[in-house]
Amino acid sequence: MKKINVLRLGGTALLAASLSMSAWAQQSPETTAQAPANPAAAPANFDKALKDEGKWYFSWGYGRQQYAPSDIHISQPSLGNDFTLHQVSASDYPGSVGEALNALVKLDLTSPQENVRIGYFLNPEKTFAIELNYDHSKYNTDAGQTVTHSGTIKTPDGVTSPLVLTPEVFSYALHNGFNHIMVNAVWFHHLRGPIQEQGELQLISRLGAGILLPHADNRVFGVLNEVGPKGERVCCFGNRDWWQVNGWTAGAEVGVRYRIYKSIYLEATQKFAYGALRGVPVNQGTADHTVWMSEQVFSTGFLF
Repeated sequence: MKKINVLRLGGTALLAASLSMSAWAQQSPETTAQAPANPAAAPANFDKALKDEGKWYFSWGYGRQQYAPSDIHISQPSLGNDFTLHQVSASDYPGSVGEALNALVKLDLTSPQENVRIGYFLNPEKTFAIELNYDHSKYNTDAGQTVTHSGTIKTPDGVTSPLVLTPEVFSYALHNGFNHIMVNAVWFHHLRGPIQEQGELQLISRLGAGILLPHADNRVFGVLNEVGPKGERVCCFGNRDWWQVNGWTAGAEVGVRYRIYKSIYLEATQKFAYGALRGVPVNQGTADHTVWMSEQVFSTGFLF
C-alpha cells in the first residue's frame, strides 16, 4: 500500500511540474520570442519594405523656352527717364546639345538651360508628390527689332519712336538665369505597362508657384548695368547682389514619364509659366515687366 501511495504521489508531482512548466513557457518573453511567427507576416512586411523604397526622386533636364512679346517699363528718376517699350520680343540662349552634355559630364549643372527637380511621394500608391523645382531658363531681348515706346525719355541726342533696339541703344538680358524656384504639386496617372516597374508609362502633371531669382545684364542708352562680382555678393536682396529676388512666378506642366529601369526614368514635358518681374536693376534705376513663357523640358531621373 505504501508503495502504491508513493507512486501516486510521484505521478501527481510529475503532472503538477509538467503543468507548471507549460504555464511558464506561455508566459516567458524569451519563449514567446522564439515561437514561430505568423507565416503570412513575413511576406507582408517584405512587400511593405519594397513599397517604402523610392519615396524620393531626383531629375536633371535640359530645356528650351519661348517668350510672348511683353512691355518693359524703365524708371531712372535721377536721369528723368520713365518710359515703356511696347511688345518687345525675346529669345532663350540654349547653346548646343553637345555643350549641354559636356557640361553634364563635367558636373557643371549651371551652364546650360537646365531643370532640376526633387520630389517626395505623399501616398503609398505614388500617385501624388510634392516637389521643389528649379528652372535655369534664359531671357534675351532680340537685337535689331523695332518697337514703339511711351512715356518720358531724356537723352543728349533725343529718341524717336519707333526705336530700333541695337545692343548699343537697349539690350536686356537675364542671361545668367531667368531662374524660377517653385514648389509644385505633382500628379501621376498610370497609362500602360507594369505598375511601378520597368516599362511603365505615366502621365505626369504639375502645378506650382514660387519666386524669380534673375541675374540682370542690361544696357540702357549705352550705359551698362553693373552689379557686384559673382564671387563676392552672390544673393539675394542687395542692389549689387549677383542674383536678386525680383518677383514671383506660377506655372503648369504636363507630359509623360517612362521607366527605363525600376528606379531610372526619362521624362518629357511641356510647361507654361507666368512671371512678374519687379525692381530689376538697370543703370540708375529699375525695370518692371511680365513674361509669359512656354518651355519644353527633357530630363532623366532616379528614385531613391
